[in-house]
Amino acid sequence: MIASLPMYDRPELRDAHDAYWQLISQNLGAGAPATLTRDGDLWEIWQSPDLVLAQTCGFPYRARLHDKVTLVGTPDYGLPGCPPGHYNSVLIARAEDRRDLAALGEARFAYNEAMSQSGWAAAASHFAEAGLPLNPVLQTGGHALSAHAVASGEADLAAIDALSWALFLRHEPEVASGLREVTRTAPTPALPYIARAGADGPAIFDAIRRAIDALSPDHRAALHLRGICVISPAAYRAVPTPPPPGLAAVSG
Repeated sequence: MIASLPMYDRPELRDAHDAYWQLISQNLGAGAPATLTRDGDLWEIWQSPDLVLAQTCGFPYRARLHDKVTLVGTPDYGLPGCPPGHYNSVLIARAEDRRDLAALGEARFAYNEAMSQSGWAAAASHFAEAGLPLNPVLQTGGHALSAHAVASGEADLAAIDALSWALFLRHEPEVASGLREVTRTAPTPALPYIARAGADGPAIFDAIRRAIDALSPDHRAALHLRGICVISPAAYRAVPTPPPPGLAAVSG
C-alpha cells in the first residue's frame, strides 16, 4: 500500500509530515502503510490501485485523474485572501526590478511544470484576463527552483504557490529578501487529497480531520494546517485550463 504527501515536503518539514502521516495511519488502521513514499513517479503513485492517500495538484486532478481516483478532501492552509480550502499564486520578480505587470509579461517567465495550477495555469489565466502576453521560457521542475531562477537572473518572473512562497520566506529568507511580490492571482481550490478509485472517501476524510486535531501545535504551524474541507469535483473541474506553455522549455 502507498501513501505520499509530496507537494510541500521540503527537507525542513519531513519530521512534521512524518508525524502527520503517523496520526492518519493510526486512524485508518490495518492496511495503511507505516511510512510515506518519497520516491517514484508521481503519476504512477496517483493512479496506483494500492494508493491509500496522496496529495495532487488541481490541474492534474481535473485534466487526467478525476475519473480514476477518489477525491477525499482539501486541506485548509489559512492563506491570506483565500477562502477555506483555497489557494492562489504569488507572482514574483527581483526586488530591484520595478517593472509593472504589463512590462513583466514580455519578460522571461519561469514555471515549475506545464501541468501545474499554481505555477502555470493561474499565471496564464491572470495574464490572459488582463489582455497581457506571457513569455514562458524556463521550466524549472519546482516552485523553489523557480524562485531561485528569478533571484539568479535566469528568469525575470515566476508564479509560486502561495503556501510554497510562505515556506520559502520562512526557510530561505536570504534568497527571498532579493525578491518581491508583484501581485497575486485569484483563489482556486487548493491541492486535493486523493485515494484509489473505490476507496472510502468519508472514512479517510475523518481520519485526516482527527489527525489534524491531534497534531502538535508546532507541527501544525510548520505545515500551515488549519483543517480539511469538502470541495466538490465539479469545483475543481470548473477552473479554467489555459493552453500549455508555447515555447520550448529548458529543464533547470
